[in-house]
Amino acid sequence: MNDLQLMHEVVKLARLAGEAILPFWRADVAVTNKADDSPVTAADLAAHRVIDDGLRALAPHIPVLSEEDCDIPLAERQAWTRWWLVDPLDGTKEFIAGSEEFTVNIALVEHGEVVFGVVAMPTNGRCYFGGRTLGAWRTEVDGQGEGIKVRNTPPADGRFTVVASRRHSSPQQEALLAGLAASVGELELANIGSSLKFCLLAEGSADCYPRLAPTSQWDTAAAQGVLEGAGGEVIEVDGQPFRYPPRESLLNPFFLALPTAAVWRQAFLEQHVKP
Repeated sequence: MNDLQLMHEVVKLARLAGEAILPFWRADVAVTNKADDSPVTAADLAAHRVIDDGLRALAPHIPVLSEEDCDIPLAERQAWTRWWLVDPLDGTKEFIAGSEEFTVNIALVEHGEVVFGVVAMPTNGRCYFGGRTLGAWRTEVDGQGEGIKVRNTPPADGRFTVVASRRHSSPQQEALLAGLAASVGELELANIGSSLKFCLLAEGSADCYPRLAPTSQWDTAAAQGVLEGAGGEVIEVDGQPFRYPPRESLLNPFFLALPTAAVWRQAFLEQHVKP
């Protein structure tokens, strides 16, 4: 099975995981806290079981690193060349609050780079998927789908849209936004939860997503695959490519997500990205 065929099988699996989540949504599900104080519910665990079983059946030789099963020693992970990086329910806080802005994230990673990613929305059946060499698509619950692309030029009304998190910011991020506004003009802020922030860029609904606040590897890998397939990129704040090498900590460095060929890209990076 080639990577394109494998990706389409993973889309089906992500939808199944979404079906496992929905019975718990808006149902007063019990919440417990993990060691890092992040919340987990029965929905997270149900989705994890569906995905873990499904991936091992699809590709028994590819190991799985999931948020709900991540206690795998670095010595073991360092030997991996190709692995799954999974967040069974990204946006657990949104899920608990009754919002629709949570997703199922599944990425295939090889030598630290995303091969492809799948981001599924359980509440409406929408699914984003793609990879750097594969392209990117958005499909709806009825199966209708279309290819998606980033926008390299802001819309004619001049509204430069920056995607931000409802829950996470930092003084560094606020300073970067101020500098961005000085470069491109007034900013329109789009607040949305989970990995959907990347997907807004991928479908051409937004222009930039800076994240100068903590994330984990499973929060970003799948949506990065979608964005790269749509003509975007993710870079660290020093301009280096954003990758997923095996390391002790599964926390990400800060990053910027943007269209690779954006007309404003070079001037912005020269001013704000310091090697």
